[in-house]
Amino acid sequence: IGNLRDITLRALDVLGGVDRVLAEDTRVTRRLLDAYGLRVELTAYHDHNGERVRPGILADLREGARVALVSDAGTPLVSDPGYKLAREAIDDNVPVIAIPGASAVLAALAIAGLPTDCFTFAGFPPQKTGPREAWLEPFRHVPGSLVFYEGVSRLPAMLASLAKVLGDRPAAVCRELTKLHEEARRGNLSDLATHYAEAGPPRGEVVIVVGPPAADDWDAGKVDTALRAALEDMRVKEAASHVAEASGWSRRDVYARALALKGEDR
Repeated sequence: IGNLRDITLRALDVLGGVDRVLAEDTRVTRRLLDAYGLRVELTAYHDHNGERVRPGILADLREGARVALVSDAGTPLVSDPGYKLAREAIDDNVPVIAIPGASAVLAALAIAGLPTDCFTFAGFPPQKTGPREAWLEPFRHVPGSLVFYEGVSRLPAMLASLAKVLGDRPAAVCRELTKLHEEARRGNLSDLATHYAEAGPPRGEVVIVVGPPAADDWDAGKVDTALRAALEDMRVKEAASHVAEASGWSRRDVYARALALKGEDR
C-alpha cells in the first residue's frame, strides 16, 4: 500500500466489509483506511509474530470471521509471509480469495522492454556473493526473462553477479514501481552494474528484469531439455512454439525435435 492511488474499488469494498484486517505494519495500513474513511480492526501480522498469532486467526476463520490480509507494498503472498496463513486456511477448508492490486513483478515486466511471453520470478537471492552466484547458476539456461527482487544496498553486487553467471544480457532495473518516483534504467548487465557501483544504490525498492539467453546459446541439448520440461504440461505443438520463441530456433525444427522426443517416451 505504498501508493494510495493503487487501491481498487473492489479492494475498498472488501476492506470495508471484513471483521479484521491483517497488516505488516498497522501504521501504514491505518493511513490507507483513514484516507478512505474505513473503520475496521487492525492486527499486525508479519514474519516475527506469525507463528504466535496464526492459531487465533485460524480459529476466528473457522468460526466464520471475515479477515483481509494486506501488505505494505506489492502483492500479499508474493515473497511475503502471508502464504503460510493462506496454506493453513486452505488446509482448514476456509475459502481464500485474491483481490488483485499492484504487482511489482508484472509492472516491471510491462516497462522493461524485454520478452514477456515466458518469464520466471525468482524472488530474493542470497545476500553473500558465493552463495548468490551458486544460486544463480541453474537460471543460466532457463528460457524466457528472469525477474528478481533485491535490496538496494546490494544492487551493484547483484548486477555484477548476474553478468558473471548469466552473461552480459540486456536487463532493466525498475525502481519505486507505481509510486511517485518510478523509473526504469535499461542496459546490459555489466553497464548497469558499473552505473550503480559509481552512482551508489538508489532509494526505494527495485525489481531486476533480465532478458532470456541469446539464441546462439541454445544448442540441441538445451533445446531438448527445454522441450522435455514443456512437454510435461503442454501438447507437442504448444511446447514447440514455446521453446522456439525462447530459443530463437525455427518452429519447424523445434517441432520435429518435439515429435522425436515424444516418440522416445512411448
